[in-house]
Amino acid sequence: MLKIKRVYDSVEEDDGQRFLVDRLWPRGIKKSALTIDGWIKDAAPSTELRQWFHHDPSRWNEFRLRYFAEFESKPEVLEPLAELQRDGTVTLLCSAKNTNRNHAIALMEFLKAH
Repeated sequence: MLKIKRVYDSVEEDDGQRFLVDRLWPRGIKKSALTIDGWIKDAAPSTELRQWFHHDPSRWNEFRLRYFAEFESKPEVLEPLAELQRDGTVTLLCSAKNTNRNHAIALMEFLKAH
């Protein structure tokens, strides 16, 4: 099972394994204060794609397509997450303010489809 949470949300017992999927460390959080099982920077969109998207809702569909294309060229990045979700709950953590359109949502969509 896959879940998404913001890094600023509290840890819950049913989170399972927690992975940060942002390329940059979240602002205002000390590394010692964030409970995570790993940081998978390469699961985040490339810097160029992130800057192009800039959380513009009108670019959401195109962002998703470009982001998915990045995964097609580096499938090994997502293999650990795909394996872990088969064994239990995995929570993807991101710092995006928009909880409806962000890369973690697109990542979860991609993982569920593959």
